[in-house]
Amino acid sequence: MTPTVPNTVEFLRRLYPGDDPDRAAWGVRIDGTDLRALVAEATRAGWSHEWDTSEEPPDGREAYLMSQHAPLVMADDAHARRHFLGDPDPERREPGTGAMALLGCICGTDECWPMMATVTVTALTVTWSGFHQPYRPEWGVLAMGPYTFPRTAYEQALAAPVRLPGRGRLYVSDDYSDEANSETAADAEGSGETP
Repeated sequence: MTPTVPNTVEFLRRLYPGDDPDRAAWGVRIDGTDLRALVAEATRAGWSHEWDTSEEPPDGREAYLMSQHAPLVMADDAHARRHFLGDPDPERREPGTGAMALLGCICGTDECWPMMATVTVTALTVTWSGFHQPYRPEWGVLAMGPYTFPRTAYEQALAAPVRLPGRGRLYVSDDYSDEANSETAADAEGSGETP
C-alpha cells in the first residue's frame, strides 16, 4: 500500500468591514486551491439535480457554485486558532455529529449555510473529513477529502496566516500570491495606508 502524501493548508486572513479592529474573515486553501472551489466541484451533482426541477440561477450555474459559501468570520486570531483546532463556538458545531463549520454563508451569518466537516486532531495530524451540507442531507457526504495535514505545519499556517491588505470579504477571485500581496502592501505603504 502506498503511503498517503500529506496535504498542505494555508489560512488567509483579511480584516472584516466595520469598527472592530480584530474581526477578520478566515479563508482556506488546500494544496493551493481555495476550499470554496473544492466545495463547488463536490456539490455540482447535488445542485444539478435541483436545477433540473427548478429555475436556473440568475448569474448561471458556475457563478452560483463558486459563490455559495464565504470564509468564516472570527472575532480575533485566538478565536480562529481555537476554531480550526477543533474547538468551535456551539453555533458552528453540529449537534449529534460534532462536525463543525469550515465555511459559512455569504450573508455573513456563518450558520445560515455552512459547509460542515469532522475535524480530527491528534498529536501528529489534523484531518478534515466527512464534508457535508446540513441543509441538504440528501447529498450525503461529499466526494472530497479526507485532507490530512501534519499538525506542526498546520499550526504554523494557522499562527501565520496570509494577511491580505485592507478590509473586506475574501473572494475566490482574489489573488493570494505572495507577489500580489507584496505589491499591494508596497502600494499601501506608499499611500500611507496600513495593509
